[in-house]
Amino acid sequence: MLVSSPIRPVLDQLTDLALWEAELATDPAAVTSSLIGRLGQVPDRRARRGRRHPLLVVLVLTACATLVVGNDSVTAIQQWAARTSQHVLQRLGARRDPLLDRFTVPSERTFRRILADLDADALDLATCGYVTDVLRGTAPTPVLPRTPGPAEREQRRSATRAADDPAPTGLLPGAAVDGKALRGARTATGRVFLVAAIAHRSGIILGQRQVPDKRGEATVVHDLLAPLDVAGMVLTLDALHTTKKTARLITGRLHAHYILILKGNQPRTQHAAQALLAGTDADFVEHTTTTNSRGHARTERRTLRTAPADKTLFPGARQVFRLRRDTGGLDGVRTSKEIVFGVTSLPTDLAGPEHLNHYTQEHWCVENRLHWTRDVTFHEDNSQLRTGTAPRALATFRNLGINTFRLDGRANIAHTRRDLIHHDDAFAVYGI
Repeated sequence: MLVSSPIRPVLDQLTDLALWEAELATDPAAVTSSLIGRLGQVPDRRARRGRRHPLLVVLVLTACATLVVGNDSVTAIQQWAARTSQHVLQRLGARRDPLLDRFTVPSERTFRRILADLDADALDLATCGYVTDVLRGTAPTPVLPRTPGPAEREQRRSATRAADDPAPTGLLPGAAVDGKALRGARTATGRVFLVAAIAHRSGIILGQRQVPDKRGEATVVHDLLAPLDVAGMVLTLDALHTTKKTARLITGRLHAHYILILKGNQPRTQHAAQALLAGTDADFVEHTTTTNSRGHARTERRTLRTAPADKTLFPGARQVFRLRRDTGGLDGVRTSKEIVFGVTSLPTDLAGPEHLNHYTQEHWCVENRLHWTRDVTFHEDNSQLRTGTAPRALATFRNLGINTFRLDGRANIAHTRRDLIHHDDAFAVYGI
């Protein structure tokens, strides 16, 4: 009676591993893929015994699948990955089945298990590190296929808006910080709430952290911003972050500037700012700016006045401002009014009223270019993942996809996802 020996399959796997390592040493595309190098730094928290599929393979397949329209769930991601060519799987170092003599893709269950038990902070650092590599020029800029013909509508509208409403000169690089709840996701610890930083002009997501709830936003600012190079930048934050601790952190350790909104959580500072800014329009004519905008079925007039301040009002404070928003329909009739007060560490020689007006308006990029995009284009709030780190992991890969599209200069994310028609196009984006 013949008895099969387990030695031969083990030898086959060791041979495959040696061949793959040799290929990595000789294949320029595999070696120079910055994304593979960055994702390879994410620690594998699985027990060594029983590992069949490398962690890197699962992460790269998920990253590439998320680029393509329709791959907004783990099921869809695995289904897309199952059609990956043998050549690509070999280069990724996928597991080879010695009986079938083929490289295999992990099952949906394996995808779910791995994504649910990741070092989520390390994954965020790895994906944002890839973006940093591209911005610094140490990695090639991703290039995506384009539909033949004229530029898509959003691309044309962005160019028109930039021409009709030019930004004031002398602006510093800016970033907005805000949080978002994944409404459909639940884990053993409750809802998933993520805080992110996004660049004003480019819409690049700079970093992301998870907090227990919305009240935890203010406590995570240091962990979110410390790994980033934000020195000299202007950070815009909503009233939830308006604390003396945050102001000292930004102007001190981070060597940056802040623009903070004053509401009921800082009543004394708010009342002091109101007193400094009280008066008629004629009293502030040299310290006031007004802008008008039209779009999204409404018109808006923004009037901002400033007054000098000092650190006795708030740590690092140099100016306070009052922003009035008058909004209405396209007929120009104003139907609502809102007035907010704020404080900034920017001195008058770095930021006049027109600069502060622009920075406060750009803060909404975190809603328009991140939260809305993930909700509508990637259907994030429809996701019902409930296990471990999986909800945050997919949000991280969506951030990576958004960054990849914007590094290529694309404005409409949905349009760009539809351009990835051929399966290997998604791997080619990252040089795989």
